[in-house]
Amino acid sequence: MSNAAFIHIHPDNPQEKKIREAVEILRNGGVIIYPTDTIYGIGCDIHNTRAVERVCQIKGVKADKVNLSFICSDLTHISDYARIETSVYKVMKKALPGPFTFVLEASSKVPKYAGSKKKTVGIRVPDNNIVLALVRELGNPILSTSIRDDDEVIEYSTDPELIYEKYKHLVDAVIDAGYGNNVASTVVDTANNFEVLREGAGDIEQYL
Repeated sequence: MSNAAFIHIHPDNPQEKKIREAVEILRNGGVIIYPTDTIYGIGCDIHNTRAVERVCQIKGVKADKVNLSFICSDLTHISDYARIETSVYKVMKKALPGPFTFVLEASSKVPKYAGSKKKTVGIRVPDNNIVLALVRELGNPILSTSIRDDDEVIEYSTDPELIYEKYKHLVDAVIDAGYGNNVASTVVDTANNFEVLREGAGDIEQYL
């Protein structure tokens, strides 16, 4: 496999041409690394099963076991992928865009991965102009998982040049938007009264 593209995109004013370049890679079944409002993520088009399998392979997990999140550009289409109660929606509306992953009951529209139906899906709307522009241009959510191991924070999860060195033979593109953070999103279980499953960058208490 040839080296991945290294695409420099302005974090505040993403250049349309470069957003289209990255989305073209996603549409062709590519895997990309992109910035979020927390750490850099790795992902692909949610509807491309082979690309999803590649993401799982890179992470070293089985597609039917992995906890995957969908990055949406806003809350408009969330009901397409998840069953959501009004009380939960109100909290999400206040907290997003922001550094949270909300775990919701998956709807029938969530694609099957490795032949298995997901019972839950994590929903993310990051406060990051680049990834939101990617999702809007693509027209559906991007599948997302963090590039770092949950147990260790290492420098490669924040520096795009080091990320590129590590992943250039594994993915199709790395977006360089400057240094990322090294704290992941806060994962919140909406079925259990907003129980925090993983402490992260966001404090859900202020939105309850």
